[in-house]
Amino acid sequence: MELEGKVSLVTGASRGIGKAIALKLASLGSRVAVNYVAIEASNKADADDVVASIVRTGGEAIAVEADVRNSEAVRAMVDQVAEKWGKIDILVNNAGINRDTLLLRMSDDAWDAVIDTNLRGAFLCTKFAVRHMMRQEWGRVISLSSVVGRVGNAGQCNYAASKGGIIAFTKSVAREMGSRNITVNAVAPGFIVTEMTNKLPAETRDGLLAMIPLQRLGQPEDVAELVAFLAGERAGYITAQVITIDGGAFP
Repeated sequence: MELEGKVSLVTGASRGIGKAIALKLASLGSRVAVNYVAIEASNKADADDVVASIVRTGGEAIAVEADVRNSEAVRAMVDQVAEKWGKIDILVNNAGINRDTLLLRMSDDAWDAVIDTNLRGAFLCTKFAVRHMMRQEWGRVISLSSVVGRVGNAGQCNYAASKGGIIAFTKSVAREMGSRNITVNAVAPGFIVTEMTNKLPAETRDGLLAMIPLQRLGQPEDVAELVAFLAGERAGYITAQVITIDGGAFP
């Protein structure tokens, strides 16, 4: 129970990688706030299912609704978590979307939606959460970037820009927060089994597998294990880092 007594806020935690992270942190003893956005009715139900799974195994969790693009909504969410459990120790910026198309076909809305959710969302959540961490002089901020943010990808200039921005954001905030014993790191997953990759044609998936030395796509749980390590005491001297988890595809 390495994280017993800690309080975690995981954004976009109703499904996929975020869900796996929430479940893993809870399994290590952390209380977990499961964030979701009420764009689809199923999102609340999915978030409630994650909370129920944690509670069934003896953990503590709540579902918290907020659009991470909205400053006041994020402030209210962070305050809600802090009022519920008295603090916030761990923030995982996981919420993200994609709107893939080639640059010349990309609309302003497709660009703005991805940048606002992926990058502005991480900015807002971090800004409000670290205020609580600074008071206690302990904290962990872990943001989900992507290998695409390192190497780029055709048809994803908006997504790559947002994830590359998270890398620069992480390194900058780590320098600001180090004196308060707050570590700030990013995780850059490669090809992970999610709703996004499940939609790929078989030939595309085969092409991806050919790039990966470990000959498999990653699982959300693989990413969750890395995040959980960075959230704990054993990672206390790791900050301003971007750790790639991609099966060796982009060394």
